Amino acid sequence: MASEDAYTAEPFVPARGGLTALREAAADCRGCPLHRDATQTVFGTGNAHARVMLIGEQPGDQEDRRGEPFVGPAGKLLDRALAEAGIDPADAYVTNAVKHFKFTRAEPHKRRVHKSPTRREATACGPWLAAELALVEPELVVVLGATAGKALLGSSFRVTRVRGTVLEEEIHGRPERLVPTVHPSAVLRADDRETAYRGLVSDLKVAAQALK
Repeated sequence: MASEDAYTAEPFVPARGGLTALREAAADCRGCPLHRDATQTVFGTGNAHARVMLIGEQPGDQEDRRGEPFVGPAGKLLDRALAEAGIDPADAYVTNAVKHFKFTRAEPHKRRVHKSPTRREATACGPWLAAELALVEPELVVVLGATAGKALLGSSFRVTRVRGTVLEEEIHGRPERLVPTVHPSAVLRADDRETAYRGLVSDLKVAAQALK
């Protein structure tokens, strides 16, 4: 592609069909260069009629290999935090703002290290997220981390300012209620992991209360 301005998944998004059709179409997405190095597209999964949709940043190494979101350590921690907050993970729909794993390697054949997607790459993936929101029609969106927040709410988003609060915003043409919190991977990286985990659970309890 000539420039980042040309990045968009729009031509690859089917005009009709359900989540299965979306997932199948996303497997062939070439809307930005991230597909070149990733193993596969990692689309959203979960309850097609979920009351809550959780949106993270992008797939990690294990997610890229397995083709499912939130199946690595961060996903296991998220499931535990959801259950503790009173949200059944089986009743949720989980996805990412960016559907391909972006990474770097210090040397060939070395471990793949997560690299944050650019704002433009997240914007390019926006049509997939818009289609997921339109089909699932969640009552509440839990925004996991800064990258997802900026993809949904713009570059001025700061997770530390609004975490654990219920926001009402128009997202991709739909009025949505959102509860931002940190990404579970940030909990795993925290010096005081227990305090960070309690903070995540506290934010998720706000989400659980908003669903009542």
